Amino acid sequence: MSNVSISTNKLTIGYGETVIQRDLTFSLNAGEMVCMLGPNGCGKSTLLRTLAGLQPALGGEYTHSDAKNIALVLTERLSMDNTTVHDVVALGRYPYSSFLDGLKKEDEAIIDASLRQVGFADTSVSQTFFNAHSDGEKQRILIAKALAQQTPIILLDEPTAHLDLPHRILILRLLRTLAHEQGKTILISTHELDLALALSDRILLMTPGLGIQLDIAENLRKTDAFTAAFGMDIFNPLG
Repeated sequence: MSNVSISTNKLTIGYGETVIQRDLTFSLNAGEMVCMLGPNGCGKSTLLRTLAGLQPALGGEYTHSDAKNIALVLTERLSMDNTTVHDVVALGRYPYSSFLDGLKKEDEAIIDASLRQVGFADTSVSQTFFNAHSDGEKQRILIAKALAQQTPIILLDEPTAHLDLPHRILILRLLRTLAHEQGKTILISTHELDLALALSDRILLMTPGLGIQLDIAENLRKTDAFTAAFGMDIFNPLG
């Protein structure tokens, strides 16, 4: 039985008539966390949005093992006036509940557990307003929403962008654990080079206009792939 959960075949991505990357062919497996690295503008966010079905592919194709069960966390700042943290995270449970019956005890337990997983030890935070929180806290809440969906595939666009170092480590460790222990496929776009190299199972390295390479970090370093992607030796900042 195949372990592949996401696969692409000569996938071309972009907006309208603007092509950002073309002929992307790769496969991601259940049970692994893959970090996607590359300079700004190379197409990382566009690839995630395309795989999530938020924008059409410009060519080629992609498939999911379970296309209806994908959780997506984007970087866009959301403004939710008069919306509690509970209600934001609860959005992840609505595919499993009916409009008439509402949330069950099991759903509420999952909401609380998801908040604890992203570092909110006191789940009374669920009764506070989403907009009252800092950008970093909002990001953790949105990740909790994705966790509450309990999907086999989670796509995240710079999930640690607004977090301090302890919470960046917490989130990436959590995602790695979910991949390894629950067999989820985790694909993360990130600029956290050091954490990505330390915690990811594989690196999906995107080079502007030249496609991608998917391999373990050690192999990519041996071939100077990072230097080609970023246009400099990122492991020797002093030159």
